[in-house]
Amino acid sequence: MDFTPTEEQAAVRDLAAQIFGDLSTHERLTAAGTGTDAELWKALCGAGLPAAVEEIGLLGLVIALEEQGRTTAQVPFAASCVYGILALTAHGTPMQRERLLPALRDGTAVATGAFPASRRGGVQTTVQGELSGVVPLVPWLRDATHVLVPDAERGLWLVRVADAEAEPVETTAPWSAGRLTLNGTPGERVGGPGAYEDVLATARTAFAGLQAGVCAGSLARAVRHTTTREQFGRPLSTNQGVLLRAADAYMDTEAIRVTSYEAAWRRDAGLRYGTHALTAAWWAAEAGTRVVHAGQHLHGGLGADLEHPVHRHFLWGRQLDAHLGCGAELLAELGELIVSEKQTGITGVGA
Repeated sequence: MDFTPTEEQAAVRDLAAQIFGDLSTHERLTAAGTGTDAELWKALCGAGLPAAVEEIGLLGLVIALEEQGRTTAQVPFAASCVYGILALTAHGTPMQRERLLPALRDGTAVATGAFPASRRGGVQTTVQGELSGVVPLVPWLRDATHVLVPDAERGLWLVRVADAEAEPVETTAPWSAGRLTLNGTPGERVGGPGAYEDVLATARTAFAGLQAGVCAGSLARAVRHTTTREQFGRPLSTNQGVLLRAADAYMDTEAIRVTSYEAAWRRDAGLRYGTHALTAAWWAAEAGTRVVHAGQHLHGGLGADLEHPVHRHFLWGRQLDAHLGCGAELLAELGELIVSEKQTGITGVGA
C-alpha cells in the first residue's frame, strides 16, 4: 500500500489547509456559536472541494478532513461528502446521481446521515417507501436538505428534510445537530444489499480522519504552549513528564491517522475494508479521547478556560468519540465481523 497523496489529493489538501487556516479562526468560531459558518461553507464549495471528492476518493477526503479537524471548522464537510456524494456515487442510480449530485457538489444541497453509533436502527418502512420512526441525534441536520436514513432491515433511504420533522439538539461539539422524526415520510431507496455496510464503513473512516486532525491540532497547541511557557526559568517542555505525555499523544495521533489512511486506501483500491474501518474508528474513539485530554492538561490552568481555543478541540474529540461509538462496542463488533469472515470466507466490506 502507498499512502503518498496523488497530485490531485495534495492540491486539495493544500487548498483545504489554506481555506480553513484563513477563515476558521478562533474569533470567527466564537462568533459562530453553535451554528455553521455559512461563509466558510460557501468558500469551500466555491473552491470545488466537495466536488473533488469524486476524483480524489475516500483517502483524499480523509486527508482534507484532517485539515478541517486541525481548526475544528464548523461546516458539514464530512457529512455531506460521505452521506451524499460518496454514497450516491457508489450506490445511487444514474438518475439519482444526475438529479442530486450537482447541488451537493456546489453546496446548495447538504446531505447528512441518520446513522446510529451502533447497528441498531429503529426506523420502519412500508412497501410504498414511507418511513416512520425517530432518530434522537443526527449531526448537521439543521443544515441539511437531505438525510440518508437506514431502516431496521439496513436498507438505505434518502429523505428530504423538508418532508420530515427536525428539532434542534445541542451536542458536545457545535455540529448543528437535530432530532429527526419520520411519520409516514416519503423516501427513495438508495442502493441494494451491502450499501448500508459500505456507507457505515466509509463514514467511520472519514470521521476517524477528522479525529486525526482534531488531535493533531490539539497537540500542536500544546507543543506551542509548553515550549514558550516557562517555569523556574526553563520551558515546560523540558520537563520529562511533559515530554512523555506529549510523546504518547503524538503516537496516538499517528495511530489514528495511519489506520484511517489504510481503511480509506483499501476502499479506493476496491479491497475489502470493513475490519479496517472498525479499527480506525476504535483508535479514533479511544486514542482520540486520550489526546484531547492530554492537550488540555498540558495547558495547565489555561486548559480549564472554556474560552481557550484548545477547549474546542477537547469538545470535538469527545463528540467524535460519542459519534463513532464507545471502544468496547466497536471491539465487540470487530470481533463478531472477524468470526463471521472466518466462518463464511467473505472478508469485510468491499469488492
